Amino acid sequence: MLAEGELTVTGRISDASNLTLLATATADLGAVGGPVSVECVYKPVRGERPLWDFPDGTLAARERAAYLVSHAAGWDCVPLTILRPGPYGEGMVQRWITVPDDAEDTVDLLPVDRMVPGWLPVLRAVDMDGSDVVVAHADRPALARLAGFDVVVNNADRKGSHILTSPDGRILGVDHGLCFHTDNKLRTILWGWAGDDLPAEVRDGVGRLRTALDADLGEQLDELLTVTEVTAFRRRLERLLERPVFPRPPTNRTPIPWPPL
Repeated sequence: MLAEGELTVTGRISDASNLTLLATATADLGAVGGPVSVECVYKPVRGERPLWDFPDGTLAARERAAYLVSHAAGWDCVPLTILRPGPYGEGMVQRWITVPDDAEDTVDLLPVDRMVPGWLPVLRAVDMDGSDVVVAHADRPALARLAGFDVVVNNADRKGSHILTSPDGRILGVDHGLCFHTDNKLRTILWGWAGDDLPAEVRDGVGRLRTALDADLGEQLDELLTVTEVTAFRRRLERLLERPVFPRPPTNRTPIPWPPL
């Protein structure tokens, strides 16, 4: 349905930096079941805002590349994402994730004296009332897997709002247009494991990616990224295989995206 269904725009996500549309993809199953629709996010390339550090018109391809990496690693932490034509031209189409009302929080801004037991602090700040607050995230294996994915793809924009809990309980990441830069651009709200060993699940995924890069994954990424970006991706994998540790925040630039949540 996402790949071949008729794409109909139904709304716009107004607080997104780039043109981000809510849509439905509808396919007619004929005698089997008639028309069937699935909700999705559609980001046309023509709606991408120019950036100083990423080439113009490349964000949709980077989102597709991020999905392919997540899938090849066996992490499945990114919703199904494809490239296809739509009402406003070629763009990224990603399955919409409805977060249950009772989903547990994974990242939050908390008063210092009400820190959640078992959570990991990332930064302290002072709110508009002058009270001390802390940005923290849960210490959960699925979230650590997503943090490992961000290291692998060099995600420059892991905000708290880009982390979703799916109806089946999985933790998913979205909005991966700012990934795969050749420079170290990692900016994330998930620094709680900095300096810790990568979990076994992340290490295993890195190994699978290194193998897949010499096969189908490498061919797919060559169509989506530049040669130097794929080379930098390969080097990140090799460094993580040699030293499987979460990196520490850089001191020569901001390590936190804005706004963080």
